[in-house]
Amino acid sequence: MIKQLLEHKEKKVEYAELVYDLIFVYIIGRNNALLHHTVGGYVTLEAFFMYVTCTLAVIQIWNFTTYYINGYGRNGARDNVLLFTNMFLMYFLARGTQADWQNYHTMYHIAWALILVNIGTQYLIERRHHLDEPVHKRRITRMAVILFCEAAIVALAMAEFAFTGTTFTSLAAIVLGIAVVMISGKDKSIRGIDFEHLSERAMLYVVFTFGEMIIAIAGYFDGEFTPRNLYFALMGFLIVVGLFLSYGAFYDHIVDRKLKTNGLGYMLIHIFLIFALNNITATLEFMRDENIDLLQKITFMVVSLIIYFGCLFALNRYALKRCHMGRSFYLTAAAIGAVFAALMYLFRDYSLVHIALTFCFVFGVCLFIRLSIRRSESAA
Repeated sequence: MIKQLLEHKEKKVEYAELVYDLIFVYIIGRNNALLHHTVGGYVTLEAFFMYVTCTLAVIQIWNFTTYYINGYGRNGARDNVLLFTNMFLMYFLARGTQADWQNYHTMYHIAWALILVNIGTQYLIERRHHLDEPVHKRRITRMAVILFCEAAIVALAMAEFAFTGTTFTSLAAIVLGIAVVMISGKDKSIRGIDFEHLSERAMLYVVFTFGEMIIAIAGYFDGEFTPRNLYFALMGFLIVVGLFLSYGAFYDHIVDRKLKTNGLGYMLIHIFLIFALNNITATLEFMRDENIDLLQKITFMVVSLIIYFGCLFALNRYALKRCHMGRSFYLTAAAIGAVFAALMYLFRDYSLVHIALTFCFVFGVCLFIRLSIRRSESAA
């Protein structure tokens, strides 16, 4: 065991993993497009429910795959078969992610279930190599059970839709996976997890999500070259920059990438962080759309930003000892968020004002984070 620890090297992100991630870049855009089907200026409840379900399902698939590769991937033929098989199946998820999703419900859920079964099968195959290692054996068995149970619930969702036309079981499958992973996250076993690789993979997914956000705000540069259009383009661009710099501050200066942890909590936080980024992307597209109800646009933006920064601050549990933030940090951040929300609703009728407020909030929090880091480093 001592020899293994001495010989440990950081697990590198392989090219196959990066190629695999490209399909998720494509699906992010497909998911966000669901929110552009409005009625009377409002995103329908049905469209929003499908958006939440499809977005969380895709992020969770990426999460399960990454966690398996991190713990047991060897960059061999079996790993590549896993990645490219799931990549192929993801195209069917993308095909079914559209306004008339009802016509593709069965296809979508068959592909979804097969992806989960594929990952679960990889765990079962791997289990035979760890029969004399109780920690690995227990972890592998637990993850396989989670995946197969979720796949079974996804299959039940097809029956629910066929008989009732409802889709609540689909979301229940995701909730089950998240709940069980949260419980499993309390397992203090650390062997077999390379947190440096895991945190880097999560960062890369966040970067890809920002890539979709950059594409989304390209619409701000359409139309005539007027002061108003230039103002919106500049504000939209700076909002994206501020969000990116905030995440970069945590990843580069706060997160302890050599921490001994099972990584489940870290990945779970990123599910909701990436989900919030997807919401912000959609809301930035709404900002200049006068056909979308103002109150709904503002609510989307405020809630999405609070979730994003809340998840970012939750990463503090994985911080370097010198960078752990105290209660005053969270209280100040909460106060900034409350003032931002109040001002957004107060000036809800003035689009020029609330996009400026969004910019000020994002960069204000970013500056607050960086000043807190500097104080922590100085104190150390």
